[in-house]
Amino acid sequence: MKKHNLWLLGLLLAFVFVTSCKKDDDDPAVNESEVLVNYLESSDSPLGKDYVSTDLPSIIAASEVKTLNETGQIYIIDIRSAADFATGHIANAVNVTLAGIVDHVKGINMNNYTKVAIVCYSGQTAGWATSLLRLLGYSKVFSMKWGMCSWHEDFAARWKNNISNTYASQFVTTATAKGAANELPVLSTGKTTGPEIFEARVAAMLAEGFTPATITKETVFGNTSNYYIVNYWSEAHYNNPGHIPGAMQYTPKESLKLSTTLKTLPTDKTVVVYCYTGQTSAFLALYLRLLGYDAKSLLYGANGMIYDLMTTAGLTTWKDTEIMGYDYVTP
Repeated sequence: MKKHNLWLLGLLLAFVFVTSCKKDDDDPAVNESEVLVNYLESSDSPLGKDYVSTDLPSIIAASEVKTLNETGQIYIIDIRSAADFATGHIANAVNVTLAGIVDHVKGINMNNYTKVAIVCYSGQTAGWATSLLRLLGYSKVFSMKWGMCSWHEDFAARWKNNISNTYASQFVTTATAKGAANELPVLSTGKTTGPEIFEARVAAMLAEGFTPATITKETVFGNTSNYYIVNYWSEAHYNNPGHIPGAMQYTPKESLKLSTTLKTLPTDKTVVVYCYTGQTSAFLALYLRLLGYDAKSLLYGANGMIYDLMTTAGLTTWKDTEIMGYDYVTP
């Protein structure tokens, strides 16, 4: 009888083991990127809506920053280096590292302010940071347009030195069709829910910083075929003043949703996003990198490639009239 019971016990354990293995085999692997996209596009996201298709970019002019600062209605975060902050900054601004910006913002009582301004050198790094904070639900956060270049002449060199017509003769009007639909990138955070995956990806973005999300015009034009180039303008501007050879047109607030053409972006090639100034593309590059794409923002945008054509077409360009000449302080 004892041997019989042991035999039955062994048979039962074997059945449980086989059933368990079969259950594990039948469970589909979590597509983390798809879970993350669906979460960030939904009303369940921290912002309560699909940020990329509604608010992006979220930019504030230096003039509004000044006005709100004079009445204590704005919290200003300067993410430039400590050394550059010390040479001059907006009164009441606090110097915060890019890596520490999320933790810092968590400590702000948002009820005390109408807006929060993120300030950098040219508006591009601030765009990246603002995109991340917006996606985290901080709806009062804005990037200051043109960065400190627009605050005072003493800080304007970065924009003044980076407008260019270097590639004007190479821009084309011939359209290039978007790629075929692909699978989304593979993420391996080990998490299963949207909030958990998002939290892990935010940590990854803060760890890598803004630099990996950037690329220069010289690198792109060194071999345009190396990249999947996204022209993030309207179709009308894609045709006039034209676009980088081989670039594909994606309409802001429309094209990069899961239900439209997000999946046409490749997962096996660097995606270069460019806009007029590099500010909007910085916002978008952050989002795409969160999803797992090797996305990069083309620094200074079309202003750094076809400045005169942009001016003629009446598009957004850096001008010396953007320099407000406002006072600044030093420690």
